[in-house]
Amino acid sequence: MRQLCVVLAVAVGFVLSGSATVATAAGPNPPKVGQKTPGFELPQMGSDKTLQLSDWQGDGPVVVVVLRGYPESQCPACSRQVGDLVRHAKTFKDMNAKVVFVYPGQPSLLEKHAEDFLGEQVLPEPFIMVRDPGMKMIDAWGLRWDASRETSYPSTFVLTEDGKVAWSKTSETHGGRATSDEVLAAVKRSR
Repeated sequence: MRQLCVVLAVAVGFVLSGSATVATAAGPNPPKVGQKTPGFELPQMGSDKTLQLSDWQGDGPVVVVVLRGYPESQCPACSRQVGDLVRHAKTFKDMNAKVVFVYPGQPSLLEKHAEDFLGEQVLPEPFIMVRDPGMKMIDAWGLRWDASRETSYPSTFVLTEDGKVAWSKTSETHGGRATSDEVLAAVKRSR
């Protein structure tokens, strides 16, 4: 009994000291406004092709939307955000902006989960979805949500033609994501 009390006391002290949350205590550390983002080359959905971020830069703003992927189920907040942005496809196209959805996760079932996420939906121009197998882009951009049943912090970046962050929003919860109104206003300001 005495050993159990000692173990419990140590465990409580560990938790209260904050040591139990070291992996997530730091939170996200994304590229800041004015900074150039790390590049990436990621496989496109439904294709053997890859998308290199630098290939999309130079002809107008690029919006990078980082989804949560499939931590153990599809994310309803991600679905709502994608739907909200896609409803404004014509406006994004008229503003000469391109939108990249990044679907992160472990490689083994990533393609299947990403296909399930889109379902029958075909993304209109100027939208594309890429997969981030092994979450290398997520790590490079400081967005790894290192907690149980998590992959990445939901984030949206508006990049200038030269790849610098003009505007960003990163949520430390499942909600609190960038809306189409916020993103469109940021795209307009970045031109």
